[in-house]
Amino acid sequence: MKPWIAFLALLAGTAQAAEPGEIPVNPALKDRFYFGLGAFFPKTTTQAQLDSATLGVGANVDFERTLGMETAKTVPNVFGRWRSGERWRIEAEYFELNRNGSRTIDRDIQWGDTVFPVNANVSSSFDFYDLRVSAGYAFFKRTDKELGVALGLHIAAYDVSLRANAIGNEQQDVLAPLPVLSAYGLFALTDQWAVGGRLDRFSLKYDKYDGSLTSLGLDLTYQPFRHVGFGVGYRSLFITLEASEDSKRARFKQTFEGPLLFLSASF
Repeated sequence: MKPWIAFLALLAGTAQAAEPGEIPVNPALKDRFYFGLGAFFPKTTTQAQLDSATLGVGANVDFERTLGMETAKTVPNVFGRWRSGERWRIEAEYFELNRNGSRTIDRDIQWGDTVFPVNANVSSSFDFYDLRVSAGYAFFKRTDKELGVALGLHIAAYDVSLRANAIGNEQQDVLAPLPVLSAYGLFALTDQWAVGGRLDRFSLKYDKYDGSLTSLGLDLTYQPFRHVGFGVGYRSLFITLEASEDSKRARFKQTFEGPLLFLSASF
């Protein structure tokens, strides 16, 4: 099942989760502040290209297959939510994925102004950071459920380099603030159990950026204590981005998908 279809099914299927006549009072929908710290287990695919005004169109590089980067890694994930009123909320979430690879390449690779010849041993690094911030408004709000829309940013940062002895080092940094529209829902199943989800979407061309972004987050939380709870979730992030920096043009196509385990606190 497609992730966004699962998201819509989640919103439709959990609205009637509570027993008839009972209205759960869950801290996730009541507390003003909500924070989480967890471990994210994404599987990743990465394709990137660095064009040069001097050498022209660069090679499209699969960093996992061609340069030997690992496809799975455990990384920290932090998030928080502040309810500024009955219907308004501000959210933020952050994770980073830093990887290195080393492999003898089987073809020439042009990366920016540098050409790495076949049989060269190329070391690479690919550091990615994503900060999501949004302000949302719940157009439907009850004690045990809410549905809303939000406007926000995914601030995506890249730090990528390829290097080889006697050939050189070519590095490119990109910082891209990508505006997104979001839809979210949060439902109390009981006083201790809650389920929520959000979908972010961006697709446009502005300034020096051109691309699209889709992000999905699903959470199931259990809060047996007044201020402390536990949760399991799912996160996915799909990015296609072109960014012009000085005399170069960077192109990225990435996917991040995997489960999330977290500890939460609210008050």
